[in-house]
Amino acid sequence: MQSNVVDLTGKVLRQIDLDDRVFGIEPNQAVVHQAVVTQQGNARQGTHDTRTRGEVAGGGKKPYRQKGTGYARQGSKRAPHYKGGGVVFGPHPRSYEKAFPRKMRRLAMRSVLSARAAEDALTFVSSFEIDAPKTKSLLATLTTLGINTGAVVVLDERSVNLWRAARNLDKVHVVTPTGLNLLDILRMPRLVLTEAAVALLTATLTADLKPSAEMPAVADAEEASPEPPKRARRAAKPEAAAPEAEEASE
Repeated sequence: MQSNVVDLTGKVLRQIDLDDRVFGIEPNQAVVHQAVVTQQGNARQGTHDTRTRGEVAGGGKKPYRQKGTGYARQGSKRAPHYKGGGVVFGPHPRSYEKAFPRKMRRLAMRSVLSARAAEDALTFVSSFEIDAPKTKSLLATLTTLGINTGAVVVLDERSVNLWRAARNLDKVHVVTPTGLNLLDILRMPRLVLTEAAVALLTATLTADLKPSAEMPAVADAEEASPEPPKRARRAAKPEAAAPEAEEASE
């Protein structure tokens, strides 16, 4: 598939060829959901804690005598059903970290990029630079490109001016392909990529994919292999040894 490449004034310069394996697949919603849950879980600190009845202060003395009061017997004012008592089955420090295979991470990223491409929410620029690290200049450039509600700007290499200009903005993130975040793409309404960043991103996300042209060659090589499978060789051994066993018995 192809898309327009523009400069920072919005003028169309040329066409860019996009890899259909990255920008033209059917999004896998299940894998994207797992990626979002995993990333949100890994971001949690897990430092929440509640005190049990053995950890709260006080409660050493029996509230009242065991019998003769008409009330239910009690041993401590710090029991869970008392105000100021301990918490039953409350949260305690734990880790929410989850493992997520690299191939699934790449599939989730390709799915999100393909969904953004289908929504026409991608802008490709030849390069992205500003003269001074000023937030006003960055916002003016994005406005010229028709972006007013926020975007993720993906550069091929880090730019100090852009990073300083965007660090005070909640709706504008400037990253490189290695720092591209799945949640940022889902949260921001627009994605701006330079041509060099597209090439780097495509190389990374297709590293575990085999080109379709190589698949028939691999299949033909397997079919042309003269060596029999291991099971066939194992099955042939007893038959070859059978005549020797008969001669020995005679």
